[in-house]
Amino acid sequence: MAISKAMIVFPLLCFLFSTISTLSHPNTLVCNKTEKRALLSFKHALFDPAHSLSSWSTHEDCCGWNGVYCHNITGRVIKLDLTNPGSSNFSLGGKVSHVLLQLEFLNYLDLSWNDFEGTPIPSFLGSMRSLTYLDLSYASFGGPIPPQLGNLSNLQHLDLGGGYSFYEPQLYVENLGWITHLSSLEYLSMSEVDLQREVHWLESTSMLSSLSELYLYACELNNMSPSLGYVNFTSLTVLALGLNNFNHEIPNWLFNLSTSRTPLNVLYLPSNQLTGQIPEYLGNLSSLTRLLLYGNRLNGTLPSSLWLLSNLELLFIGNNSLAGTISEVHFNKLSKLKTLDMSSTSLIFKVKSNWVPPFQLEEMWMSSCQMGPNFPTWLETQTSLRYLDISKSGIVDIAPKWFWKWASHIDRLIDLSDNQISGNLSGVLLNNTKIYLSSNCFMGELPRLSPQVSVLDMANNSFSGPISPFLCQKLNGKSNLQTLDMSTNSLSGELSHCWTYWQSLTHLNLGNNNLSGKIPGSMGSLFELEALHLHNNSLSGDIPPSLRNCTSLGLLDLGGNKLSGNLPSWMGETTTLKALRLRSNKLIGNIPPQICQLSSLIILDVANNSLSGTIPKCFNNFSLMATTGTEDDAFSFLELFSFMRKDYENLMLIIKGRESEYGSILKFVRSIDLSSNNLSGSIPTKISSLSRLEFLNLSCNNLMGSIPEKIGRMEALESLDLSRNHLSGEIPPSMTNLSFLSHLNLSYNNFSGRIPSSTQLQTFDAFSYIGNAELCGAPLTKNCTEGEDFQGIDVIDENEEGSEIPWFYIGMGLGFIVGFWGVCVALLFKKAWRHAYFQFLYRVKDWVYVAIAIRLNRLQNNLRVSETHHHLINFCFI
Repeated sequence: MAISKAMIVFPLLCFLFSTISTLSHPNTLVCNKTEKRALLSFKHALFDPAHSLSSWSTHEDCCGWNGVYCHNITGRVIKLDLTNPGSSNFSLGGKVSHVLLQLEFLNYLDLSWNDFEGTPIPSFLGSMRSLTYLDLSYASFGGPIPPQLGNLSNLQHLDLGGGYSFYEPQLYVENLGWITHLSSLEYLSMSEVDLQREVHWLESTSMLSSLSELYLYACELNNMSPSLGYVNFTSLTVLALGLNNFNHEIPNWLFNLSTSRTPLNVLYLPSNQLTGQIPEYLGNLSSLTRLLLYGNRLNGTLPSSLWLLSNLELLFIGNNSLAGTISEVHFNKLSKLKTLDMSSTSLIFKVKSNWVPPFQLEEMWMSSCQMGPNFPTWLETQTSLRYLDISKSGIVDIAPKWFWKWASHIDRLIDLSDNQISGNLSGVLLNNTKIYLSSNCFMGELPRLSPQVSVLDMANNSFSGPISPFLCQKLNGKSNLQTLDMSTNSLSGELSHCWTYWQSLTHLNLGNNNLSGKIPGSMGSLFELEALHLHNNSLSGDIPPSLRNCTSLGLLDLGGNKLSGNLPSWMGETTTLKALRLRSNKLIGNIPPQICQLSSLIILDVANNSLSGTIPKCFNNFSLMATTGTEDDAFSFLELFSFMRKDYENLMLIIKGRESEYGSILKFVRSIDLSSNNLSGSIPTKISSLSRLEFLNLSCNNLMGSIPEKIGRMEALESLDLSRNHLSGEIPPSMTNLSFLSHLNLSYNNFSGRIPSSTQLQTFDAFSYIGNAELCGAPLTKNCTEGEDFQGIDVIDENEEGSEIPWFYIGMGLGFIVGFWGVCVALLFKKAWRHAYFQFLYRVKDWVYVAIAIRLNRLQNNLRVSETHHHLINFCFI
């Protein structure tokens, strides 16, 4: 009996010991063989360029594989987390195999941030009824969301956000009725999924009684049922409906959400088209911690109840048509406020100079909100600020002495631009990450920088003195400066050779200063440089060949200097170059054909130099001028992104005779300006293939020949200037196809014939065609001759009237012979007639002589007047 008891107890002890060991050492688990085979089959169907699933091996237990999690006791696979850790280089792709159905205990599936190239979400996922967590967000799925997902009755978390992708079709929903079956759902995100076909989206989602968070950003929704009095959200705490198309007032039912089991804490409605005033019953949502109404069309004054939301931490009401005056009284109850945005409104922020706010802000966005004219001294009390934007706020004052030392704790962004703030910054140490001081009245020598500064914009101020001390300052560490803009100041001296200190620079603008000397070769060490502006200085010498080392250079502006030498052929090697501006220098020689290698070029401006030779025939290689390019991808170098603001590279271009600054739309501009040089030869016929070119200026050269016959193919042309050349021939009829043309100048050439008739070419005044003596037709006052009118008449059909023409000429010839000899015979035999006839001829001779003399005298006078007039108007825009 004792032996039998031992035989029973011992196995139990072994089982308990093994169970305890398993719980203590989960790595000793052995996964189910069927599930292991299923996972290997799943891997086989995937595309894994980064070998993220390299641990998925037949020799290893699947419970130890990357992204696979097993139950601590049973060893069954319960979680599969294959979210992409970051870079697109790590994205999984391929096919989501149905073998996942063999993972019958799987309750967590995350395939987010991968790239499935627009393939549909597999409908078999709706059969995985154990799932409680499903995340397919930003995985580039496309097409209709399968309604079978409505079978996942245990699902608590569903994220299908990021439905927009580069692939077609975008994720969309025909009907959201299936969502009502997800009775356990607590979290739902379908941001960027196209829901415009579902007009009852609100009714469907509000039936989810357990739903706590709802995110429907950028879903193309256009109706929030403003007339609906009540919705059945009983547990909602977060409602995010930004970036949609709501164009009505804020609905009343939103403010009934205060009575739910967990009252609404977060309300996001930014970037819609909501109208009307912010309702007074906003105060019902007393639990609100975040309110974001930014970027709508809301108007009127702010409701008094807004200032009663004592739990408010984030308030974004900027970029609306709100008005009224805000005083310190309004903030008495907002002691928890950490982020305040009233930017781009007509609000007046008027508080006492000794005000001590009840809050400690971390972010303050007040651009274009009236805060001046005095500097807001209450800022000194805010010691937790990380972002400060008081640009365009009407401040006309001297920055107080305490400001720069106080501002040193603002580690992320400080923006004082577009005010009239003054002060001397000589010796001041700037150490904020992003600093915007442009368009103010700051003066003195340049301040010092700490290594952590990445953006410094001090353009359009009154800084003076030599630039070398700034460039050659010794930093306490390696510089992180990426953007430096000190344009439009009074800086002087030569550019130093200290550029090796600033090798992180990507955007450099020193234009509109008094800099002199040569461009140092050491600037070629700025290997990361994407945009370089040195325009409107007094720089001289050649363009240094070391700039070819700046292999990322996308924009080069050296215009308005005294640079000499040839236009370098090595520029053709900088294949990233998209905007080249060298106008108003002293460059000589030919335009090198190597420049045609710049296939991504969209702006070429070498006007007002002394370039000679012919225009290269290969301009048709500028492919982005010939086709519709992907501007957002191709010109990302033009954009500098920072949190809550975007800056754009800008370029001054002379277009349609006017100098204008192009900023945010620069990436869409297509322009060639070769005017005011000594170019000769003809206009290359292949230039007609530049169908996306918008502005072409070849004026003030020595070009000959005719306008290319197929110029009408340049269908995007808005401005064409060929004036003051030696072009000849007729204006091509194809020019009537230039339907976008709004500026045309063909004056002072040798064009002839009739101006083609069209609704386009006749809209320009006569000055567009003046100075072409042989040109006729509207809008010129000179009518075309009768012979020129015959050019448009059809030839007579020889079958109808051809037989009559020979007899006409025969009769005319006989008549001439008879008349001629009749007169001659009479003059030979009749002396009186003969004397009278020759006296008549002498009188005719005298009359012709006098008439010619008078005409010559008038012509000489006209030429003198014309020459004087020509000198008055013969100018070229420089």
